[in-house]
Amino acid sequence: MKASIQPVDAFSRIGEENAFAVLARASELTSQGRDIINLGIGQPDFPTPLNIVDAGVKALRDGHHGYTPAVGIEPLREAVAHDLAIRYQSTVNSQNVMIVPGGKVTMFSAILMLGEPGADILYPDPGFPIYRSMIEFTGARPVPVPIREENGFAFSADETLSLITPSTRLLIINSPANPCGGVTPKVEFDKLVKGLEMHPQVTILSDEIYDQMIYDGQEHVSLLSYPEIRDRLILLNGWSKTYAMTGWRLGYSVWPDALFDAVRKLAVNCWSCVNAPAQYAALEAITGPQESVKGMMSAFADRRRVVVKELNNIPGVSCVTPAGAFYAFPNITDTGWKSKPLATALLEDAGVATIGGPDFGIHGEGYIRLSYANSLPNIQRAIDRISTFLAA
Repeated sequence: MKASIQPVDAFSRIGEENAFAVLARASELTSQGRDIINLGIGQPDFPTPLNIVDAGVKALRDGHHGYTPAVGIEPLREAVAHDLAIRYQSTVNSQNVMIVPGGKVTMFSAILMLGEPGADILYPDPGFPIYRSMIEFTGARPVPVPIREENGFAFSADETLSLITPSTRLLIINSPANPCGGVTPKVEFDKLVKGLEMHPQVTILSDEIYDQMIYDGQEHVSLLSYPEIRDRLILLNGWSKTYAMTGWRLGYSVWPDALFDAVRKLAVNCWSCVNAPAQYAALEAITGPQESVKGMMSAFADRRRVVVKELNNIPGVSCVTPAGAFYAFPNITDTGWKSKPLATALLEDAGVATIGGPDFGIHGEGYIRLSYANSLPNIQRAIDRISTFLAA
């Protein structure tokens, strides 16, 4: 008799990140001999800086081959706390720092802790697709917070606060933002934090993975800087974007006292600990020379200028200048195309991998996401191909 196996109902609600499906299709087409320019996946095209690689290799040679504490090695936790304190003038206790295998682990843990049937969780839309996927997995009600082009793709504090109900358990904030590149100004953060005084039941998850990727002399506003919400704030950050370490699978989070032991237990039950030599590489990244970060950001700034200029030269396309991260989110409404069919056609027929806006939420229709974490020549070729395709 044929086996009849199926997972529990929660798995029928879980989604995925379509950027990886696009990456797989782009790789498949490349293997067939097609010239594919990938502006789909959100990872720096630079190698991990050599000093960081050397630190990881040294850790292996020095015998760091075994388990570490589930919460991470203490020197790295202390370095994270010190770095955050310096950059945001905010005291961080290393005992509230959790080292995790990638940024997604923090959102997974927070949503799993606070999401259940009857609970509401607010998340940015367009936003990172795993937010909604995990919310639906837990059975909580996903409540999208519209991220609007007319606001420069920053969130509106007033609109966000208006969506909070007595059932709201968690509010997810992301600035600088994926997929739109929006950076929310301090005035909106001030207003949001003030308004949250009326909603003490709401925990805040602040996804700040792109905190060092901001342009035009702006400064990142971290919710760590607001002591009035620290007892219900979860900070998400990591090394993947800033230090070109996506494949190392390294993230960190700062948790309030009330939730820290729960996430520690989750680590013990799930991932045990983070790869030991990778943690020593992360320690070098955060304490060593930072010239590589500055160099990458200079390159991203140059690419941003080209991307925005060239996209705005394509009839039917308009593109707001992203203030952070390394994504452009052009409006393609006037081309007559829907977003996902256009993204598919650009990949299959023009050889350019992009992501359709609806993959980031219900408010993503009318947009596509382009990552400019690619070389200037490739970016120029890609936009030329997009322009030619749309003109055909």
